[in-house]
Amino acid sequence: MSLEDLEIYQLALKLSDDIWGVYQQLPKNLKFNIGDQLLRAVDSIGANISEGFGRYHYKDSMKFYYNARGSLFESKYWLQLLFKRKLINTDKYDELKNKLDLLGIKLNNFINSIKATINNK
Repeated sequence: MSLEDLEIYQLALKLSDDIWGVYQQLPKNLKFNIGDQLLRAVDSIGANISEGFGRYHYKDSMKFYYNARGSLFESKYWLQLLFKRKLINTDKYDELKNKLDLLGIKLNNFINSIKATINNK
């Protein structure tokens, strides 16, 4: 299996593209504040999944998958701030939050499967 075959990787890439679209719509002064934070957090999800996948040992990989999970929760925070400050509408917020929630579930399942593999060795 390759990195590109992982569903969590594919979902993270799509989410990064979706957030990029939101970022592009932000006023310039907000891009350099809240926009950059959200973009870095969401891009970090896929980056950590990638780095974890590239590690040789399962135990080494796990810290990157946990970092991806942390970045996912950080992304939820920044997204919620965009919504509360009326920088995105309800439909866009719900769409992106649902994608983050789905990725979170899939990432947790992936982490649990890696843990099971470690425990069986």
